[in-house]
Amino acid sequence: MSSLPAATPFGAIRINRENLPEGRHLCEYCTAKCCRYFALPMETPETFEEFEFIRWFLLHDRASVFQEEGDWYMLVHTTCKHLGHDNRCGIYETRPQICRDYTTDNCEYDDDWTYDFYLETPEQVWEYTEAIIQEPGKSIRSRKPNPLAVLS
Repeated sequence: MSSLPAATPFGAIRINRENLPEGRHLCEYCTAKCCRYFALPMETPETFEEFEFIRWFLLHDRASVFQEEGDWYMLVHTTCKHLGHDNRCGIYETRPQICRDYTTDNCEYDDDWTYDFYLETPEQVWEYTEAIIQEPGKSIRSRKPNPLAVLS
């Protein structure tokens, strides 16, 4: 496979996916986005207690939760310890199988996607929980205010 000179960090030259030169790999033009997070599938939360776990997750640094096609995921924003300063894999020949199986077919290289549902703060989880789960006999709305006094 043809590649950029060793001194050129991956991602230093930016191209559009459709303009990828023959014999080149899209990773040569990327800043290793796929090596800077991992996402784990979660069961769909349904109870107050399950949403409290999500709120607890988001009390931790660099974690968020998103939905994709109705499935829930925990997203941990953390860089692989083997990612080099040049955006290349430091253990390429012995990298884990999940890395070997990963393709650029649907990767986020183009930055043209957004999440339909994304929670990044515990406060957002609390508000969402209040909106969809209401304890019997309790309202999520604030109490009805007293009427204004009429001055005569």
